[in-house]
Amino acid sequence: MASKISGKAYVVADNIDTDQIIPAQYLNLVPTIPEEYDTLGSHALCGLPDSYDPPFVPEGRMKTPYAVIIGGTNFGCGSSREHAPIALGAAGARAIVAQSYARIFFRNCIATGELYPVDMDQRLCEKVKTGDDVELDLDTNTLTLLATGEVIPTRPLGDAKGVIDDGGLFEHARKTGMIDR
Repeated sequence: MASKISGKAYVVADNIDTDQIIPAQYLNLVPTIPEEYDTLGSHALCGLPDSYDPPFVPEGRMKTPYAVIIGGTNFGCGSSREHAPIALGAAGARAIVAQSYARIFFRNCIATGELYPVDMDQRLCEKVKTGDDVELDLDTNTLTLLATGEVIPTRPLGDAKGVIDDGGLFEHARKTGMIDR
């Protein structure tokens, strides 16, 4: 169960769609096969324009150095592919902090248990820079910018946190006795 997530931030703007998160040519990868899960992660956010530099996953690597993605509005818009949050989680991201999400993307984060999709009222895309160190506290509902010590409130995840903590909807259902193991 995560309560604090610390690490470097990767900053994106508004309307990051699922084609930018994981382009369609990688949707043939099967996340339940470990090698394909890792490969899926190595392509996370590779559909972003070249203006996003450095890339989310460095060239030739399988994992990202960024633990938290900072987004603007409408993060995860586009198609309903559950590969999108899986790719970000497979790359090593642990949470997204954004002003708003496409509803299906938000639900897919919870259902897959890959990422904590945290809402906030304040816009951070222009305030935080890629590479800045942050600490997200899911118990106190805060994001701390470690360079300045500024503490910014986030919205609570509520019951969704427990589902993500358990590893997604099916694992949560098994752990709580809703379905047989």
